[in-house]
Amino acid sequence: MLTKFKSAAIAGVASLVVAGTLLSSPVMAQDTSISESHIEAAKAAVRATRSIENFDNILPDVAERTRTLFIRSNPAMSAEIDTAVNEAAVELIARRKELDRVIYEVWARRFSEAELNEISAFYNSETGQHLANMSGTLSALTIGAAKQWSDVISTDMVAISRKKLAEAGAQ
Repeated sequence: MLTKFKSAAIAGVASLVVAGTLLSSPVMAQDTSISESHIEAAKAAVRATRSIENFDNILPDVAERTRTLFIRSNPAMSAEIDTAVNEAAVELIARRKELDRVIYEVWARRFSEAELNEISAFYNSETGQHLANMSGTLSALTIGAAKQWSDVISTDMVAISRKKLAEAGAQ
């Protein structure tokens, strides 16, 4: 019961965060209150941190899902579907700059231009480049360590709780 409540609570909070983010920052609307030099500083910081590279697979992934959707509906047209989806994907490549601009605006709204320049300077240093290169590996290892610790704590929690319940005469 507690797990269901926690899951519902987490989902609710996540929904509120997403809704708040979308309401406070229009997805495709260009923010004219941010100077172009501030956007350029954000662009440099985003690129230096390699934060935008994680989104390079969005278009190929969407194309593959679209291809699968159409082929499931009409497998006999798979060659035509491949052609149509590939052509659509090529047409949509130019729209990647829309996502990039939104990401630059997100960063520009959360960091001053000076802070963005400092971030860029750090990530363009040897140490910063090393951190940027290692960030994916570090994230995976950190998440793995947290999962492993959670599993150990879960096992210990059950064992301790059983012991306390046994001491209390419960089964």
